[in-house]
Amino acid sequence: MMGMNMPQWGVWAMALGLGVFLVMLFSSVRRHHGVHRSLFSWPYSLWMIVFTVIPLFLVAYYAFTNKAGQFTMENFANFWDSNREMKMQLSGMGFDPAAMGMGARGTVNVDTLVYSLWMAFLCTIICFAVGYPAALFMADRDFKLGPILIVLFIIPMWMNFLLRTIAWMSLLEDNGLINTLLQQFGFKKLKLMYNSEAVLLGMVYNYLPFMVFPIYNALSRQDKKLSEAAMDLGANKVRTFARVTFPLSLPGIVSGITMVFMPSVTTFFIPRVLGGGNTEMFGDLIERTFLTADNWNVGSALSLIMMLLILLSITLLRKVDPEGEGGSLL
Repeated sequence: MMGMNMPQWGVWAMALGLGVFLVMLFSSVRRHHGVHRSLFSWPYSLWMIVFTVIPLFLVAYYAFTNKAGQFTMENFANFWDSNREMKMQLSGMGFDPAAMGMGARGTVNVDTLVYSLWMAFLCTIICFAVGYPAALFMADRDFKLGPILIVLFIIPMWMNFLLRTIAWMSLLEDNGLINTLLQQFGFKKLKLMYNSEAVLLGMVYNYLPFMVFPIYNALSRQDKKLSEAAMDLGANKVRTFARVTFPLSLPGIVSGITMVFMPSVTTFFIPRVLGGGNTEMFGDLIERTFLTADNWNVGSALSLIMMLLILLSITLLRKVDPEGEGGSLL
């Protein structure tokens, strides 16, 4: 069981948020002498206040305090040096951490973040390399199979995320379908499970639709007359694509990169199933810090670092796609 309890002010903040919601709800009904259309936004507003805004303040509170509730930056120092807490405990017991081989800075946390960013980068690059041609074909009005491909991309998303990942185990395991077929043709078994390649494959499979559909949405909205005008002016198909089609699809590309990269960095179930514990990503580190180490303070600091990356990604999206034209999946 977790030894950390919600601070008293957090409970009061949630109660206050609920109270403010009820007061504003009553005021709206009274002011409009009945139910107004704006009233239907209040349930969502309540949900955002109680389950999003206040929990974010709680995460920030834990990240900048210790277990006694005092302000500290120690949690971020523990991220930079994964051995810091252990060294402090050894020093408190009168031992010399350097003499026990604990003097150097622990790089587990930083290395995990770098590894997660690298895996997310590879996943994003592969999804873009595969997804852009697929979206280009589906958005082509002369391509009759476009609607069928859209359905084929959507159908796997109807299945639960966890089940889709587990299904890959029956294909990649030592006695799975792929190795069975290899043996039938006289080849040796391959080690397809419990490595970084299997994790990357699972990430690409699960997040590929989130790259395809924003790009497809941006391409399908393009006016076909623009490409025709470029070709009438002497541009060939390659030049038309490079100067017209691709630049106009940049909002969808940036949206797809954002929607693939950030979940890839924070994913934790895929490395556990397909990596078999041999790989750990930043999402696994956060979960382990909260649930196994029972350290909500350091876990919250790790979460804030992850939120910072998300905010940077959203900022990039706003710079390139201020109108949100590529943000829709369909």
